Amino acid sequence: MHIYHLRRSEKEITDPAMMWAVIAGQKYMTLALSRDNIPYLVTVNYGCDQAAGCLYFHCAGEGKKMDYLRANPVVWGQVLEDHGYCDGKCDHAFRTVQFQGRVVFVEDIEEKRRALALMIEQLESDPEAVKARQLTEKAVARVTIGKVIIEAMSGKANHVA
Repeated sequence: MHIYHLRRSEKEITDPAMMWAVIAGQKYMTLALSRDNIPYLVTVNYGCDQAAGCLYFHCAGEGKKMDYLRANPVVWGQVLEDHGYCDGKCDHAFRTVQFQGRVVFVEDIEEKRRALALMIEQLESDPEAVKARQLTEKAVARVTIGKVIIEAMSGKANHVA
């Protein structure tokens, strides 16, 4: 995949560890999907598995998102760490990671359980209590889990130390 260079190279994040830190520190990602040359954006919560180079999300087994992903599993995504508007500077402080990936749907029960645990850990202040309630055999079996296998990523930061 060809990666475009940033026009303002001083804002580029090149360290993969820093990009994964941005991803690990947020709760939502936006995915750009396309079907029949028609774009569709969706924002989902997620869990990240840096060692496997992937992000997991859950969704209904049917619907617009699934129709798009079945037709074209290639996605472009973004995770934003928003530090807010810089008052008086007409500027914004942020770190962002963009990525290209391919979505596959997880069928293996143990991988589903691990994916859900990662999502809960990323979202919850008390993840153990929630995992005990939510990771039942029945709940894990019926949930649809998408796995974004990241193929390329880039990052950018502005006014963030």
